[in-house]
Amino acid sequence: MTRLVLILMMMGIGTNALAADDPSIKGEKRSSIQAAMSTHIAENSVDGRYVLYDPIDDKVLKLKLDDLHDGIVQKSDFYVSCADFSASDGTYYDLDFMVVENDGEYKALQGFVHKVGDTKRKYHLENTVDTTTVASVQETAKATETSDTFTLFGFDLSWLKFW
Repeated sequence: MTRLVLILMMMGIGTNALAADDPSIKGEKRSSIQAAMSTHIAENSVDGRYVLYDPIDDKVLKLKLDDLHDGIVQKSDFYVSCADFSASDGTYYDLDFMVVENDGEYKALQGFVHKVGDTKRKYHLENTVDTTTVASVQETAKATETSDTFTLFGFDLSWLKFW
């Protein structure tokens, strides 16, 4: 494996090429998932920085987008793709984004901190979300499009709209 990584690095292939990817997700579906991520990041950014609460470190992060990864995988009834960000102090963050499809439209629901610096965080989205929960989240996302309130898993996130 070490030899493969060294060969790929010498050939100029970045580490994003080694990220998880489902090759069956292609064409319009792939571009729609990535567009949903870009839209989510833009709509939840202030002064060019994506705002995200990190429950592990118990702080609000304000991160600059560096790169959207090409890789997309399906976990249960949603898709996951990731992006590289950096904090103002230079700390590297790898965030994963949960994207759902509802009536042919794709919407990124939230980002998760997957990696800080070189330290990965362990989580298993496919083991914690069932079809009923995803359907409920999709209905909530649809309902909030015409509402002034925004809740996710019972938490009021309306304050995010004012940042």
